[in-house]
Amino acid sequence: MASQSEFTSEFDWRQGWRYGLMGLPLAFVALPLYVQLPNYYAKAFGMPLATLGAVLLGARLFDAFIDPIIGRWSDRLYARSVRQVLAWGAVAAGLLALGFALLFFPLAPVQNHLVAWATFSLLMTYLGYSGVSVLHQSWGAMLGGDESQRSRVVAWREGLGLVGVVLASIAPVALGLPAAAAMLCIALAAGWWAWSSAQMPQLGHPKPQKNTPTLSKPAALAWSSGQPASVWLPFLRPQFRALLAVFMVNGIASAVPATLILFFVQDRLQAPASTQALFLGSYFVCAALAIPGWLAVVKRLGLARTWGVGMLLSIATFVFAAGLGAGDINGFLVVCVLSGIALGTDLTLPGALLAGTIAASGDQGRAEGAYFGWWNFATKLNLALAAGVALPLLSWLGYTPGARDPAALQTLTWAYCLLPCALKLVAATLLYTLFLRKPL
Repeated sequence: MASQSEFTSEFDWRQGWRYGLMGLPLAFVALPLYVQLPNYYAKAFGMPLATLGAVLLGARLFDAFIDPIIGRWSDRLYARSVRQVLAWGAVAAGLLALGFALLFFPLAPVQNHLVAWATFSLLMTYLGYSGVSVLHQSWGAMLGGDESQRSRVVAWREGLGLVGVVLASIAPVALGLPAAAAMLCIALAAGWWAWSSAQMPQLGHPKPQKNTPTLSKPAALAWSSGQPASVWLPFLRPQFRALLAVFMVNGIASAVPATLILFFVQDRLQAPASTQALFLGSYFVCAALAIPGWLAVVKRLGLARTWGVGMLLSIATFVFAAGLGAGDINGFLVVCVLSGIALGTDLTLPGALLAGTIAASGDQGRAEGAYFGWWNFATKLNLALAAGVALPLLSWLGYTPGARDPAALQTLTWAYCLLPCALKLVAATLLYTLFLRKPL
C-alpha cells in the first residue's frame, strides 16, 4: 500500500487511474440495474409493468434509505484506519458480485417466486453497491485541492466509469450475460487492487470555518475528540441543502429517460434490437470523450456555470427527440451523441461541487461519508421515483411494451422526452437562483 509521502500534491494521471478504476465496475453494474433490468424482466419473464415498478420502487427506496447509515459507517471506518476501509470495501464488492449474479440468473424463474427472488437479489446487490460507492467517493473527496483538481478527481472516477458503461452496453449483446457477469467480477477485483495502491486521503479533523452554523454540544465534543460527525451534519450547511435541491431535480430529469429508453427505442422508433448497443454505446462514449472539454470549460466558467450549460444542451436535445418517430434511427443517434455530451457535466461537476462544499464547510477529513450517504440517497430516490412512478403511470395511461397504438406511443414520447425537459428547466432555474445570481 502506498503512503501519503510517495505522492505529490498534484493529482496526476498515475494517481488518477489508481483511484478511478473502481468506478469502472460500479458503472458497469449500474447500467444493467437501472436501464436494462426493467426491460429484461418485462420481456424475458413477462413480469407486468405495475408489479415490476413496485419491486423496483421498494428495492430502490431501501437502497436509498440505507445510504445515510452507510455514510455514518464509512466515517467510522475512516476514523479508525484506511486498512479497515479497504478491507470492508473488498467485502462489499464481493456482496455486489454475488447479488448481481443471482439477479440476472434466477434459479427458479417461476412467476410466483420470481418477485421474491428479484427483490432479495436487488437488496443484496444494492447493499454491496452502496457500500463500495460511499467508501470510494469519500476517499476521492478527501484528496482535496482546488476546483480544477476536484473536478479531475471526479473526472477520473466517472471517466473510467463511462468505460465500464460502454462495456456493459456491449458485453451482454456480444458475449452474453454469463460473460458479462464474469467481466464484472474481474473488474471489481482489479478496481480494488488499484484502489489499495492509490493516493492516501487527507485524514484529519479540521476546525469548522467561521461562517458555518454553530454545532450542538454533543456534536462539538465529537468534533474535538476526532469522532465521526453526526449523520445529520450536512443539513446544517446551507450550501449543501441548495446543492442537493438542484441535484435532485436534475437527477429525476435524467432518471426518467434512463428507465424508458429501451421502450422508446423498441416501440416509438421500432428500431432493430441490434441498434440498442449502438445507441447506448454512442451515448456513453460521447460522454467520456466530452469530459476533457468540459474540464477546460470549467477553468473559464467555473463549475456551476458549466453545469448549467450542460443542462441547456440536454433540454434542446430532448425537445428535438420529441419529434422523432418510427424509423428515425439516424435522428436518435444524434440525440444520443448530444445528450451524451451533456451527460459529461452531470457526471463530473455535481460531485466536484459537493467536494468543494465539504471543504468550504470545514468538514473535510471527517464527514465525507455523511455527505455522500445523503448524496447517494438522493440519487437513488430519483431512480426509485422514476421507476415507481413512470412505469405504473404509463401502464395506467394505456401504454404496454410492444404497443403500436398512436395514443400510447404519444404518451411514451411525452414521458421520455418532454417531462425530462420540464424538470431540467426547473433544475437550471434553481442553479441560477441559488448559485449564480446570488451565490451562497
